[in-house]
Amino acid sequence: MDYYSLLGVNRHASAREIKQAFREKAKRLHPDVAGESLTEEMRLLLTAYQVLSSADRRFEYDRRFAKPASFDYRSFLQHQEDPVYQGKLFSYDLFHHNEDAAITLWQNHGGIDFQWEYFMDREEWMDAAFVLAEELEKRRRYYEAVRLLAGLVREERRRPYFRHFAVEVENRLKELVRRKLKKTVDAEHYIQCLEELLTLGFSSRDEMQWLQAIAETLLVIGKKDAAGAVFKEFCQRFPNRSLPSRLRKQFLNTASQMG
Repeated sequence: MDYYSLLGVNRHASAREIKQAFREKAKRLHPDVAGESLTEEMRLLLTAYQVLSSADRRFEYDRRFAKPASFDYRSFLQHQEDPVYQGKLFSYDLFHHNEDAAITLWQNHGGIDFQWEYFMDREEWMDAAFVLAEELEKRRRYYEAVRLLAGLVREERRRPYFRHFAVEVENRLKELVRRKLKKTVDAEHYIQCLEELLTLGFSSRDEMQWLQAIAETLLVIGKKDAAGAVFKEFCQRFPNRSLPSRLRKQFLNTASQMG
């Protein structure tokens, strides 16, 4: 029994089209209208609707009964309205060399503010976010890659998943910030990323470098008061450490002007 033919829809019909087709046929086959002779047809129609209106049951039906050449899994996912299946579509494209489509879907659902947990399980989105960050890095979209990796480090700190692989995630994040980020973003976004890194629990050595970079960037864009505040924070957090002489001179002058 072909449930699609029974409902009168094609295999790529949306959930809304399936529901509408069922309602129209149910009106004609209902015993109150057609009499008891069509009760069996009504039962079959109801079964077809129950299967095809459930994304999970529909996928299983297509997998088992559709002709292999005629079933397009990606097209099936595209026509599903359930957010879970949008997440599956994103993963499918990302891992099947259709990165442009995956990135477009990610952007259409918020980009950096993409609510991963709304679309897929934790382990799935963490894997997907790392692969996406790699792809964005290839495209020189370093700011987005840094934000994704920073989010992964934060989540890994909260509850380990990558475990020994987490070191690679952290190193990739630090390398992006150290060698590539500053050249491709404005000062405000650069500082924003550094400030986020300071909240992730990296080593004192890393934090000293990032504080220095923040202060130096603030000086370059003329925000001397803010730079002086960062200098004071550096001295409070690392009282036994000294800044490079060039920066120390600039900071001391700024601090004295602030009183």
